Amino acid sequence: MAKQIKNVYPELCSYENLYEAYLQARKGKRFRDEILQFSFNVEEFLLELRDELINHTYSVGGYREFFIYEPKKRLIMALPFKDRVVQWAIYQLINPVFDKGYIFDSYGCRNNKGTLKAVQRLYYWLKLVGKKEKKYYYLKLDMSKYFYRVDHKALIELLRIKIADKELLWLLEAIINYDGVAFGLKLNGDVDDPADRLKGKGMPIGNLTSQMFANLYLNELDQYCKRQLGIKYYVRYMDDVIILSEDKIKLHQYKTLIEEFIGSKLKLNLNNKTAIRPVALGVEFVGYKVFPTHLKVRKSTSLKMKRRLKYVKKQYERDNIPLNKVNATVQSYMGILKHCNTYSLQNKIFENFVLKKEYEKND
Repeated sequence: MAKQIKNVYPELCSYENLYEAYLQARKGKRFRDEILQFSFNVEEFLLELRDELINHTYSVGGYREFFIYEPKKRLIMALPFKDRVVQWAIYQLINPVFDKGYIFDSYGCRNNKGTLKAVQRLYYWLKLVGKKEKKYYYLKLDMSKYFYRVDHKALIELLRIKIADKELLWLLEAIINYDGVAFGLKLNGDVDDPADRLKGKGMPIGNLTSQMFANLYLNELDQYCKRQLGIKYYVRYMDDVIILSEDKIKLHQYKTLIEEFIGSKLKLNLNNKTAIRPVALGVEFVGYKVFPTHLKVRKSTSLKMKRRLKYVKKQYERDNIPLNKVNATVQSYMGILKHCNTYSLQNKIFENFVLKKEYEKND
């Protein structure tokens, strides 16, 4: 068993850690009214927050709820800025420790990973197996309503195995078991229907700690598949998993074993997107369709790129984000598209992408 996290709570509560967390939490948002007010008296607010954490009087603030529609309708829950500072104070201290225990081929919400690295890894494997004489198949696993279905008891039990610091566990459990709103959802539930919401399950989409917990939770599946089942071609991006094999019967066996494992250990279910098909038909993964010979960008992905570029262009022109952040988005998309042989698509996406500040427009 990996070494447990011990005696980190004093460092978590330190002014230095909280100040760094404040800097991280305000990135790209520093001119919002709530953050400007916090920043005006930052030392006072951070010292007050430090005392609340040390004295165990800290409680999670109320969530603001709204929907986004990319790539599908999702309920987002946003915390007050003070609570986002706490999330960063936790995340920057313990997520690097958790990350060291993850497998190489886990790509979601990790430094130097991401969708491009995930799809490149799968493309490399498909090219490799495409040259072999035997016909290869893929098993695509998709967790049903993953963020809404994470079991609080199972998550806390997992955290207690990883962490021996009682004060840190107190804080994490306070975040997980927040009673002000139901994070979970019935298996066939609708986020629009309050009657379908559940307590004791789910993580708020929008929380930094939810990203951390999501990876930690499914790392159990990664370890099971790699260490116990001995699967060679296995890649995961959050709750999307692809497994390759030349043995179709074995893939069916893997599916049965995995379904039993996530049901008993993690209290999760597979949804109807789970499938076994020949790799020659192409594998839909993280917004792309991957073939042994080439990559294609899904139409929904190209539309998402266009919307995102329009958004960052507008934010830059209003002085809400710096040029380097815009450039990072552009370079990321260019890096993705250059692997897909989509010259005409690149032109369509970037043809009207000209940056101009608001005051330049008025000259």
